[in-house]
Amino acid sequence: MQILLVEDDSAISIGLKKILMKESFVVNCVSSGQQAINQVQVSLPDIMILDIGLPDISGIEVLKKIRPKFPDLPVLLLTARDEVKDKVEGLNAGADDYLTKPFDIDELIARLRVIERRLGTIKHNCITIDAVTLDIEKHQVSIDGIAVEFSRREFMLLKALMERAGNVLSKEQLEQTLYGWGEEISSNSIEVHIHNLRKKTSKRFISTIRGIGYSVRQI
Repeated sequence: MQILLVEDDSAISIGLKKILMKESFVVNCVSSGQQAINQVQVSLPDIMILDIGLPDISGIEVLKKIRPKFPDLPVLLLTARDEVKDKVEGLNAGADDYLTKPFDIDELIARLRVIERRLGTIKHNCITIDAVTLDIEKHQVSIDGIAVEFSRREFMLLKALMERAGNVLSKEQLEQTLYGWGEEISSNSIEVHIHNLRKKTSKRFISTIRGIGYSVRQI
């Protein structure tokens, strides 16, 4: 799940990115409204977290500009304003939800999970396919009921494949799931992660669709 965070306060931006990455989100950051508008046209994120108080144009104006082209992009507004009219204006401009600063990080994560479920990427907190159960909230994987240790990126990759079981995901799609802008990606990183996942699950759990990508069989 890829998030575009639009926040001009660098301390908040850096802190949120670290926390959300621990929750297995891939987070890319911009600090102005125009950068946000440009970025969604280049590479559409799964979710946008948008601060209203930006240095160039307001988050409300960003929403008004992107909504006609991207009506299905979920947008969560962050606002320091506590007046009802500001919240109403944001929702009327196309926001899906909002949080008033300062906010509780657990509430932010909970609201992102709600959006995730609405997008259809997850139906429940746990996904079970064959003997493999992945608990999204606890960041745990068990096989035949026994907990197995996975690295953060292994977990993210397994989650992406399991929540879209039956679909083939290309190497490029999986790279976007695991890496943000500017992160170094070795040419065989996906292959290495897939190899490690097969060792921990089973050789047949993840199929290679030659020349296309990888898939987990849907039950």
